[in-house]
Amino acid sequence: MNKNTIIGLVLIGAILFGFSWWNNKKVEEQREVARIEKARQDSIALANAPKISVEEQLLAEIKRDSLDGVRAAEALGKLASVAQGTEQFVTLENDLAVYTFSNKGGRIASVQLKDYERLNEANKGEDLLLFAPNGSSFGFEFFAPERISTANLFFDVRKISDSQIAYRLMADSASYVEYLYTLPKDNYMIDFKADFSQFKSLMLATQPDIALKWNIVSPQEEKGFTNENNYTTIAYKYPGVDGDFEELKTSTGTVSESIPTKVQWMAFKQQFFSSIIVSNDNFNSANLTYHTFPESASDIKDFSASLTLPYSASTAEYNFKFYFGPNKYSVLEEYGDEYNFQELVPLGWGIFGWVNRWIVIPIFDFLNKYISSYGIIILLLTIFIKLIIFPLTYKSYLSTAKMRLLGPEIKKINERFPKKEDAMKKQQAMMGLYKSAGVSPMGGCLPMLLQMPFLFAMFRFFPSSIELRGQSFLWATDLSSYDSILNLPFSIPFYGDHVSLFTLLMAASLFITSKLNYAQQSSMQANSMPGMKFMMLYLMPIMLLFMFNNFSSGLTYYYLLSNLITVGQTYAFRAVVSDDKLHAKMQQNATKPVKKSKWAERLEAMQRQQQAMQQQQQQQQKKKK
Repeated sequence: MNKNTIIGLVLIGAILFGFSWWNNKKVEEQREVARIEKARQDSIALANAPKISVEEQLLAEIKRDSLDGVRAAEALGKLASVAQGTEQFVTLENDLAVYTFSNKGGRIASVQLKDYERLNEANKGEDLLLFAPNGSSFGFEFFAPERISTANLFFDVRKISDSQIAYRLMADSASYVEYLYTLPKDNYMIDFKADFSQFKSLMLATQPDIALKWNIVSPQEEKGFTNENNYTTIAYKYPGVDGDFEELKTSTGTVSESIPTKVQWMAFKQQFFSSIIVSNDNFNSANLTYHTFPESASDIKDFSASLTLPYSASTAEYNFKFYFGPNKYSVLEEYGDEYNFQELVPLGWGIFGWVNRWIVIPIFDFLNKYISSYGIIILLLTIFIKLIIFPLTYKSYLSTAKMRLLGPEIKKINERFPKKEDAMKKQQAMMGLYKSAGVSPMGGCLPMLLQMPFLFAMFRFFPSSIELRGQSFLWATDLSSYDSILNLPFSIPFYGDHVSLFTLLMAASLFITSKLNYAQQSSMQANSMPGMKFMMLYLMPIMLLFMFNNFSSGLTYYYLLSNLITVGQTYAFRAVVSDDKLHAKMQQNATKPVKKSKWAERLEAMQRQQQAMQQQQQQQQKKKK
């Protein structure tokens, strides 16, 4: 790997990360502008609000407290009788999950997935609940004619079977709201119908919409809080097959977002599981918020969503679907392009996502049918990917070797043109040398660039692969989380409170790989860039050691295997490729006439023109002296 190749790779990496950073920054700027504008409007409204004295405020609070019971009864009207009751639970299940329903709010109070268990150290082995009864609420808000919220009202169970349960919120014998839940046998999707047809006489006909409010507390399910939190957020999708998929930024604090346009579905997304609600006729708008719990808590985020639905005097019912299940690409994909649930699996944007969808996932799923050990599957996947990019790797090695063999000639050209004003002549001499020898200065960089989609695709694939969750290999007990051979009694900033052996081995293998690449260069080239050498040999492995210590052990294991195979390929190339034969071929190429493209001819013409202008300027300066 020569100097130009290293600089090219660094620039390419900087461009990729820079674009991603710039894009995220623009999105955040737009959100911040919207937030500032809302705050400004709120401040104006507050400033224009009539001022009351402290005494008046205290008097109003006392009066309000004393009238709470009366006001509650007046507001609820005919629903006052169902404002109090005893919460009761009913459990239904299918082949995949256990659903607990509550008469309080007529809601799904909790969901347990049968095929999974909790992996966080405090609750390892317990049933995996997407949310618990004491951490959930669900209800509609509307005017009838006062504002009513069904979340805290008590429903009557009207119908129970193996696959259905119905709840009714009774205002009187003729006026009620009915919920109907329908469970399939072997599916994560639940049908939900909210029937208001027998309640329309009490509804305020002029209200343009009603609100559906849903709140759940997401328990910490995985081994590492930091890694799980990085993938836990709220996601939503705009209507249509081609509707955009969006997510709230991940954070350790509180994040809110208002969507003023229609939304097809909204998901409370955990690292490997999601709770999704879909409106068959779309939501009008959405207000989404999450609050992150401290790392010491047993929960990770408190999710809440306020979703508006269109309402008119002719509205009789609303139809929804719930998805409570894993973020498994093959499972989510089965629900079709209508929903595009598979977007919840973060496979990467652009070409990185294409590599994962069309190459990595099909190979991974194929191997998974015949091999039970995921460590072996990752090994075979790594070998297969290395075989795919083998021609690029070989071409990159040849280009590096040719540049190394040209080292003495390059040194002579540098000695011939030591002055800065001779930079154009030196560049022309370099290009002439490259062309005569049949060498491209970017020949080692381009093949490496073409390999980068696989490098970045793996970075997104392994942390989001639920198949690795809870799977052990060698000393790693969970390939979806970090492996630890030593738990530290303290936490090191940016590193953590444990030592990951796969990460250590990966960093060491990267050092060896970089060392071998530098050995391919002439001493002249190596000594000309000591800063670059320090960065590639020492700084990069140390940075990755800190960065990857909390990452998926499946990912660091893959990078370790990739580096080891690269080392083996390098020694194999050295054994197969003879420097003498390669140099002889380059000398033979130098005797052949160089075929120039029209672009090369134009470039040379421009260089000659610039050189002539420089010579004229130098002559004019001499005359002035």
